[in-house]
Amino acid sequence: MAASAHRRVQNHGFTLIEVLVAISVMALMSLMAWRGIDGMLRTQNGLQARSDNIRTLQAGLAQWQTDLDQLAELPGTPSWDWDGQVLRLTRRAAVGTDVQVVAWTWRGNPARPSGGDWQRWQSTPLQLRNDWQSAWDLARQWGQTPDDRTRSGQIDIHPLAHWQLFVHRGGSWAHPLSSDAVTPDGATTPTPSTPPRGHTPPDAVRLVLNLQGGPVGTGLLTLDWIRPAFTAVQP
Repeated sequence: MAASAHRRVQNHGFTLIEVLVAISVMALMSLMAWRGIDGMLRTQNGLQARSDNIRTLQAGLAQWQTDLDQLAELPGTPSWDWDGQVLRLTRRAAVGTDVQVVAWTWRGNPARPSGGDWQRWQSTPLQLRNDWQSAWDLARQWGQTPDDRTRSGQIDIHPLAHWQLFVHRGGSWAHPLSSDAVTPDGATTPTPSTPPRGHTPPDAVRLVLNLQGGPVGTGLLTLDWIRPAFTAVQP
């Protein structure tokens, strides 16, 4: 009878095959769970990167509009200049009565998937005309041949394949360097205290960004800015 009870106790244990099968099942379940978690983390990281890029682009567009809203039209001092490569602006500083020179450009970069970067440059707050002139010239130099000195005021806004600008003057849209945009019909000869045509702010600016190969997406993004003091002329 004692031998029979001993056999019954042995029958309640697991065989080696059962243990190996259980371990294999648990290992498979652990692998599946890890792959699921890894996939969720990859998706979350991708969504976070896309969200960060969208916020960066939105901040750049907001800065673009702010720079245009704060244009400072001073006697004998241009507040707008577009040479086909870099846009230079004279704007009011955020605090006080100082002004700043800011510049925007697109610069090709083969290392970027999109092909280049949308960049902004700004000077320190300025009070004296000589300081403004130095900053104005420095902005042009930065747009054409940047060096270590000019790059100190540079910020990379967002990857871009390219960009375009159009201005609204005299009731129609035109390229900023076209004769219609620089010298609208009825323009008068500037006096020495008045910036020449083409250096005065247009009635509106159309910005076209070509987005390619980035987390934000692919395609053209268009943003129109209208001068706050602009009043449409009724036909």
